[in-house]
This record gives sequence, structure tokens and C-alpha cells, in this order.
Amino acid sequence: MRQMPAEERRPRKQPAGNAAGNSRRKAGGAGRKSAPRRQQTEREPRQAKNLPRRIAWEVLVDVETKDSYANLLLPAKLARTHMEPQDAAFTTELTYGALRQQEFYDAIIARAANRPIDSIDAEPLAGMRLGAHQILSMRVPDHAALSETVAVIKTNAPKTVGFVNAVLRRISEVDRAEWLRRVTDGATAVGEQAIEYSHPEWIVRAMTQALKGHGRQASELQALLEADNAAAKVSVSALPGLVDRSELPGAPTEFSPIGVTLETAVPKNVDAVATGRARVQDEGSALVALALAQVEAPAGNWADLCAGPGGKAAVLAAIAKQQGGALDAFDSSEHRVELVRSSTQALVNVTTRVQDARDATGPYAKVLVDVPCSGLGALRRRPEARYRRRPEDINALAGLQRELLRAALDACAPGGVVAYSTCSPHYAETVLVVDDVLRKTDVEILDAPAVLAEVTGTDAEGFASVTRGAGRYAQLWPHVHNTDGMFLALMRKAN
Repeated sequence: MRQMPAEERRPRKQPAGNAAGNSRRKAGGAGRKSAPRRQQTEREPRQAKNLPRRIAWEVLVDVETKDSYANLLLPAKLARTHMEPQDAAFTTELTYGALRQQEFYDAIIARAANRPIDSIDAEPLAGMRLGAHQILSMRVPDHAALSETVAVIKTNAPKTVGFVNAVLRRISEVDRAEWLRRVTDGATAVGEQAIEYSHPEWIVRAMTQALKGHGRQASELQALLEADNAAAKVSVSALPGLVDRSELPGAPTEFSPIGVTLETAVPKNVDAVATGRARVQDEGSALVALALAQVEAPAGNWADLCAGPGGKAAVLAAIAKQQGGALDAFDSSEHRVELVRSSTQALVNVTTRVQDARDATGPYAKVLVDVPCSGLGALRRRPEARYRRRPEDINALAGLQRELLRAALDACAPGGVVAYSTCSPHYAETVLVVDDVLRKTDVEILDAPAVLAEVTGTDAEGFASVTRGAGRYAQLWPHVHNTDGMFLALMRKAN
């Protein structure tokens, strides 16, 4: 994958990690323009060459000041600019790399600037993060990282050019390994991991507990944190009955029988994606839908109670259509229901409902309840979530998660199947929720790892979480399966 023009490349620097603690920054001088260059012919080539950095900078500023999500904002910007694939890939690495390692870079910036991060306005701070990522983690020569990043600041926040330039020059004087030594000096063991891998300390502790709780080794923590900071490949699911994955460009995914991994950073360029016959979807999300579809159940329609943005709903609806059934897709948000409609545009057997899932009645033969959660299993795709979430969010979500699972069981027909899933391995959002609800409910816990083994043709033990009676829960891991950290519990309602 081309990341820079040849004249800007250099040997890759030794990789490392990140930092902890984050606050809202001031908006500063966003949108201010510097004086135009003397000749129009000089400005246009420079701006075209610098477009990836400018877009990355804009996304970083919006993430910081508007609570935007990079995974929604960046694809839209790339689609509007019609970039070459190599430049789109470079822009993506600039953006996500700076976000994934933000806390590590912030610790360095605070040292180099000799001031707290909270005192630096969002516009220059975004430039410093962007420059730090190029200098310390990419094959970009220091002179290019400095001059081209400063050029973006000169155009958009001109009063801070000198400050940004000085800080980036100080950062370039020391290599990554030395910076890591400096910013972790005197930290606790958890504090060191938080800084090196850019996970707040509470998440480092929660991930350690999650590994142990799901029957894995605490020694896997480093691999898990590293996986959160690795670029996730773009995977696409071919909707069954609409297109075969052999018709899609890219390599077949390791586990999902309907997935491929794309090389392009702009999936909409793929015809099947543009026409709704395939959709961008993490392999783990596809496996949740495929597992529910795999389990035998009485005849009847299916439901997705928390359907937005619609990836799992599209897979379920496509399979239901092949079996002569239909899918009701619920979401309480009109915006998310619109996303579901877009995701299922090529299917005629989907009814979308702007309705609280807790009011669903049924009865449905199969019910998916992919509950709102912390998103700690998808930090490689939504890296900014690690800085926005707080420990208290877990408790705040727990009540809703329990209510939604109870609603799913109520809406399920006797003998039907419910799938409870989250994009989080956090023990309090997964095992504890299901255990608590099922303690007072007459259901059979199914062997979710065995079902995933049927779907994937692999060993069930690789998916295993805790055992409950004759059944088991399943947990996917970024560092083991190269998927988002999806949890899955399958249960059959008593007749």
C-alpha cells in the first residue's frame, strides 16, 4: 500500500504505543485562512499534494470539538474528494493512527510544549498529533512531516504556526523509544501500559478482568492492546442470495463464509456495495448474524430489536428471504432506522420500525438483540471511544441491557431462539447481564461456540467463553480472531 510519494519515504521507525486521560479542548481558530500565496499556480499543487493531511486534520478537529466519529466522518470526506486509492489509504492511516495513539502523543506533546494538553487549542493540537504520528510511527521523513503539517496549520490556524512548528521540531529530536522511556518514567505498571498503548487505565484493568472472566490468560493483555491499535482491514459481507463473495474483489475472510477483505479504502467503489448487495461489515458482526440464522427454530418471522445501523439486519433479512421469511427491524432512533433502510435497500422482506425495542410484541421465531454497549470491542475501528467512555458508563448501560434482553425473550415465540450480543468483552456487559436475566427465566442456554464452529468450519474452543449448564457463551477477540470483540449468547425459549 502506497503511503507517501517515494521522495518522502524513509525507513520505518520502531513501533510502540500510547497514553491516558482526556478532556475537551477549546475550539480556537478553526476556519481562519492565511494570506493567499502570490501565484495561484504555486498554491494549487501544494494544496493537492497536502489534501490527505488537510482532511485528516479536519477530522481530528471535528472529533475533538464536535464529538464526531471518525469512522463516519472520514469515509464521507474521502468519497467527496475522489482521491486515488493510495492517497485515501494514506489519509486513513494519518487519521486513525493519530487517534489510536493519541494519549501517547499527548504525553509527548505536553513535554515538548512544556504545557498541559488542556491548555492547547484544538486546531494546533490536531496538527501536533498529526505531525507526531508521521514523525514517530510512519515512513515519512521528518522534513516532510514538519513542512507539510505546518502548511496545513498555516492555512487553517495561522497564528499558531510558530508554536506547532517548534513543538514538532522538538518531537523530531528524539526517537520513539526514547520518548516512551521519558513519558513512562515513574509510572505504575498499569500506568505504563496506559501510556504506551493509549488505553485509559480503567480500560487496561477492565480488559485484564475480561480476559480472565472469559477463560483466557491475563498474559494476553499486551497482544489485545496492540490489536486495538492495529489498522483494521476493510471487510465486506456478500448478502446471501444477492451476490456471492466470489464475485467481490478481495481475499475471503478467515471465519465468515460470506466475507471478503478489500484492498480499497473506498468500499463504495465496489459495485455490489454501491447497489446494496454487499455491505461493509466487520467479520465478527457477520458471525453473530450467521450464528443466529444457523440455529433451528420454529417457522415464523425474525426480529432485530436494536437494528441500527443495519449490518446484522441485512444479513439476517437476506437469509430469511431465502427461507421464505421476513425481518422486522426496530430502532428507537429515526436516524438509525434510515441507516437500516439504506443497509437493506436491496431486500423487500424488511419492515423497519421507529420503536423502542422494549415495546416489541412478536411472537418471533428468532430475535437478535445487539444491545447498546461501551464499544470496547471495536476500539481499532472507533479509537476515539476509548477517550470518551468512563467507568460509570458501564453501570449506566447495564440496566438497559437487561431490559432489552428481557424484552427479546418476551417477544420470542415458544421454542424460538434469542441471540444476545455486544461489541464489548467487558464482563459486566456480557456474562453478568445474561446470567442475571436468565436466573429468573425458563430458557435453555445453547452452545454458541459450537454453532460458530458450524458456521466457520473451525474449532469451537477458539470461541469459548464460560460454560453454563450444557451450553456456553462465545467471545471473539481482536488479537485472536482479528475481528471486533463480539460477545454472543444463544438461548432457546421454553415451549
